[in-house]
Amino acid sequence: MARNTRARKKVEQPQVDIGAEIFAALEELEKTKGIPTEYMVERLKQALTNAYRKDREDRRDVPADNVVVELDKSGLRMHIVKTAVEELEDTALEILIDTARNYNPNVQVGDTVSIPVDIGKFGRIAAQTAKQVVIQGIREIERGVAYDTASSKSQELLTATVTKIDPGTGDVFVRIGQGAEASDAVLRSSEQIPGEYYTEGQLIRVYVLEVRRAGRGPLMQVSRTHPNVVRRLFELETPEIAEGQVEIRNIAREPGSRSKMAVRAVMEGVDPVGACVGPHGGRVAAVVQELHGEKIDIVVWSEDPCEYVRAALSPANAVSVTQVPGQKACRVVVPDDQLSLAIGKEGQNARLAARLTGYKVDIKPVSFMELANTPAEE
Repeated sequence: MARNTRARKKVEQPQVDIGAEIFAALEELEKTKGIPTEYMVERLKQALTNAYRKDREDRRDVPADNVVVELDKSGLRMHIVKTAVEELEDTALEILIDTARNYNPNVQVGDTVSIPVDIGKFGRIAAQTAKQVVIQGIREIERGVAYDTASSKSQELLTATVTKIDPGTGDVFVRIGQGAEASDAVLRSSEQIPGEYYTEGQLIRVYVLEVRRAGRGPLMQVSRTHPNVVRRLFELETPEIAEGQVEIRNIAREPGSRSKMAVRAVMEGVDPVGACVGPHGGRVAAVVQELHGEKIDIVVWSEDPCEYVRAALSPANAVSVTQVPGQKACRVVVPDDQLSLAIGKEGQNARLAARLTGYKVDIKPVSFMELANTPAEE
């Protein structure tokens, strides 16, 4: 009986008291980096489980379910779960019934018993493995937090710093934000305004198209050509838009050349075009400067397709606009001397008006219509 008592004392569960110190460190990590304490506790438990499984003297890869780790403020404990048997065949997963009763006097053959593990006997390699798992866990959660932060900036207009230019593809790499909250972004050559040139260290405004997960953190896809670049710039420059007095209904854009923007007044007594143009044209001039001289036509949106098309053809003045029956199209008659103005260089004005309104636009001069309406001579 005395020997059993001594045996029990010999196998008493070892305990490494990490207590308040480790939890204080984890709580501080949660405050500074946003990494939940519960998450890191699980990572630590996983690390110790893996360390034990890989550093056993018999080199047996013990199933994870057979290793139990308990970690709380009172300390750290680990057990290996084995099955009590009469004849020992697998020392990694089995224990003789007589030895098992040193841990639990009531255990029977076929029962499982939890055997305390001496954590202090882990080798250097196992400790390093555990450390790497914890570090990886921190990196994973940091990347997750960084991705969530970057995703919240999607569809926003942000200021970025040019960090690198790929001479082969023309892609421009930029950095958005500073310090721990900084995110990398790429401005593809296809998303750059034609004729623009960039230099390292230059500050530019970019529109965030999407955010992707990447190896070192989130990677933003940004644009300078998206129509919402124009929208966001006017939202910044025009208080009436920010306050909800004026609404941007649609934008048609050919980057670097010309844009058309349709607006409407939400509140009575507000001039939507005048609000966007600004005093002495200052607001629209600021947007044009940011877009390196891109021309911008601001027109009044209308529920009436004919009125909307008429406005969209600005600066040309239409004599008449009629909707083609059964089609999403309008026939427009303009003075002969304004035909080229209505169509625009290489058809740009008519093309943008059609994209802005969603209606096909057929432009004819007055002389053509008069000739068409003249009765044929016999």
